[in-house]
Amino acid sequence: MFEKYGIIEIGSNNTKTHIYENDKTIYEKTTTIEFKKNYKKNGSICDTDLEKLFEEINKALEITENIHIYGCSIFRNIKKMELEQINNSLKDKFNLIIEVVSQEEEAILTAKGCYQNINYDKPICIFIGGGGSIELIFVKNQKIFGRKFYDFGVVDITNTFPELKEDIPKVTFDEVTKYVDSMLGDLEYQASVIVLAGGDHLYWFHNALYEMEENTLYISDRQKYMIKTEKVDVYDQDMMVTSLDAIRNRSDNKAWFDGARAMRIIVNLITHKVGADIMIPTNINMEDGLKNKWKN
Repeated sequence: MFEKYGIIEIGSNNTKTHIYENDKTIYEKTTTIEFKKNYKKNGSICDTDLEKLFEEINKALEITENIHIYGCSIFRNIKKMELEQINNSLKDKFNLIIEVVSQEEEAILTAKGCYQNINYDKPICIFIGGGGSIELIFVKNQKIFGRKFYDFGVVDITNTFPELKEDIPKVTFDEVTKYVDSMLGDLEYQASVIVLAGGDHLYWFHNALYEMEENTLYISDRQKYMIKTEKVDVYDQDMMVTSLDAIRNRSDNKAWFDGARAMRIIVNLITHKVGADIMIPTNINMEDGLKNKWKN
């Protein structure tokens, strides 16, 4: 039996490392590695991005040799030969390889991490957002009744509106929302609650100093907070006229906030499209659905 095991999830914009011992998290870190942005520039995975990834793998291996690496989003789209070359390097350096996860697998695993242990009988939309893709899983009574996948994410929005990364952007909330709406189209499913997963959404609210309430809908250690949609609307309008640099300076990962406004606008629009009155921000990720696979 492995008492310690680690899961590294490589996304288009952020790489997340979690290490567990006896089913408890003993190490977690999110590192901004802009794989998709730099891939678009260079037409291939950037060597400096791989070096950053290797650094994170080295840190994880200092804690346990039982490490499992999963590639999402951008790694689904690179050429087979390039993936083989990257895996050959990983094999030589660490005796590890990247297992590429399909968009559907990633969504189902992340959603499972949200709904598998909660008792709630109303429809929930589980939002899974990243740098290069968005997945929506609709659940009621722990059963999936709908799903919607998109091949765009935060990086696509910030590439179109780069000033969203600036301290105070000139582009308006409504302008970006209109653009995102053109990419989303209609949503045929409705939900009373939207749960935010796939990234550390709590990191935004904590560093932006936006207040959250205790989750009174159901009990979950990983879903402790909720915010009414009407309050979320105030916060999301406020972020466009509030100093992003001030928020960055409260954090330990300033680059993470490059995509924060884009993510919030995507989330806000989807929240209204599905008719959710309550938002539950979490830091639940794909590894929450993978844990049972590797803990024994």
